[in-house]
Amino acid sequence: MLKPITNAEIQLLIAQAIQAREQAYAPYSGFKVGSAVLSENAKIYPGHNIENVSYSLSICAERNALYHAHICGANTFYALAVVYHETEFAKPCGSCRQVMHEFNPELLLVLCNLRKEYRLLSLSKLLPEPFEKSQFQTHKIEAK
Repeated sequence: MLKPITNAEIQLLIAQAIQAREQAYAPYSGFKVGSAVLSENAKIYPGHNIENVSYSLSICAERNALYHAHICGANTFYALAVVYHETEFAKPCGSCRQVMHEFNPELLLVLCNLRKEYRLLSLSKLLPEPFEKSQFQTHKIEAK
């Protein structure tokens, strides 16, 4: 489910991820993250991390972007950008990788920094053995 992505789309994703990062709520870790996802309708949906004093209630930027897009009616995603640092490249956590896989196992990741430098990577490279829907099929035992 990969589609060609243009350099212009990559630059827009990066710009929106950087802008989303500015809105991040990270008072405990100081680890501000921004993300933006490109959907099938060519729209870009941003997201940022939101922390909570009870860390398990926090949510990552990547999942926020995907959920934002889904709430707005998008269901197919082609690329997702993530940014957090001036020079380093962030990689999504395991939970985010699994959620991304639910929508597109071949999602293109744009790992970028605040200098607008980036690396492209397929989600399948970062999540080689995901949980699959087929693993959780219900089986019925027939009565004799």
